[in-house]
Amino acid sequence: MLDLVAAFIVLTTLLTYVNYRFIRLPPTIGVMATALIFSLIAQGLSQLGYPLIEIEAQQIIRRIDFSDILMTWFLPALLFAGALHVDLSDLRSYKWPIGLLATVGVLIATSVIGTLAFYIFALFGWHVDFIYCLLFGALISPTDPIAVMGILKSAGAPKPLATTIVGESLFNDGTAVVVFTILLGILQLGSTPTLGTVSWLFVHEAVGGLLFGAALGYGVLLMLRSIDQYQVEVMLTLALVFGGAALAARLHVSGPIAMVVAGLIIGNLGRKHAMSDESRRYVDGFWELIDEILNALLFALIGLELLLLPFAWLHIVAAFVLGGAVLVARLLTVAPAVFVMRRRAGGRRQVSHGAIRILTWGGLRGGVSVALALSLPLGDERDLLLSLTYIVVLTSILLQGLSIGPLVSRLYRGQPQVAVDDHH
Repeated sequence: MLDLVAAFIVLTTLLTYVNYRFIRLPPTIGVMATALIFSLIAQGLSQLGYPLIEIEAQQIIRRIDFSDILMTWFLPALLFAGALHVDLSDLRSYKWPIGLLATVGVLIATSVIGTLAFYIFALFGWHVDFIYCLLFGALISPTDPIAVMGILKSAGAPKPLATTIVGESLFNDGTAVVVFTILLGILQLGSTPTLGTVSWLFVHEAVGGLLFGAALGYGVLLMLRSIDQYQVEVMLTLALVFGGAALAARLHVSGPIAMVVAGLIIGNLGRKHAMSDESRRYVDGFWELIDEILNALLFALIGLELLLLPFAWLHIVAAFVLGGAVLVARLLTVAPAVFVMRRRAGGRRQVSHGAIRILTWGGLRGGVSVALALSLPLGDERDLLLSLTYIVVLTSILLQGLSIGPLVSRLYRGQPQVAVDDHH
């Protein structure tokens, strides 16, 4: 196990160095692109009669349980680190569009994508049960704008859009995982439960995660208030994340939602009222570094997964059609949020100008989708959905991730970033 961890960290570090030194793409996108190039080179050498690199890399990747590592270790830490630096007052200012996108938006996207996928699969000659189509809709619904947030900020996106995308990304992962879990339970039971049963499962997972995260956050907040020692305070936050995520799994409540809520409490109340300047500096620095390292490892793993997945040209064509369906569903979910943002800002033109385009195109898909696809039951449906999900995620990160910055710059060139209600 130690050899595996060492090999993967070394490989990811080299890919990160190559991107920073030569390719110079945005960090997370660049690492994934570099890993993708490495995978293609390894496969090319194998075709030429030099399979050693591909074989060694495959052995490393096969030993990594992508789904377990992401959902158990990476996602709780990434969501906590993201929530740690989000201002609660900003979230309150745009709570309606964020809430719509992270809840109703996920449900709409799951239904729309699932229905479109059913007909798209039939178009390509694949007979896939509708429950699997809905599972695909649920797993591809959560957006993963980690790779694009730095681009949005540097490009000068107005505050409502940046805040909405950040807030949505923090909560819709948890909502999508809950919806996926419920659908997976229906598949495994082999029968459709009552609406009351489904509603109770959703409330138990989602609301339970929210309450559990609040209890964790306030509990650690009280402990932070009682000490002033940055080493212990950093360890308390670390224990909160990994211990809390493990306990959430035992209690069958949403770990992602719990980590977001706990991160918001520690990041706002904890940083302001329970930490000295020195402790704040160390806690912030520690979680920023953890965030960057885990993102590099995650996106390198996504790029390297290409070595294991069998693809045919039909998969690639179908994935591009499905990618279009995902964008259509995204468009249908952002319209209500933009309407609420307009009302919230008094109908100012700055809200409506380009908001739908940015929110639609900025909804990248990422590692959570791949991890959920990997957790599907073994079978032909899993193999098909996994390959298609992987291609959709790859094209989303590369195509949308690399073009969202120029789009934002072109739409908002010369406009002040604080054009909309920045006094909240």
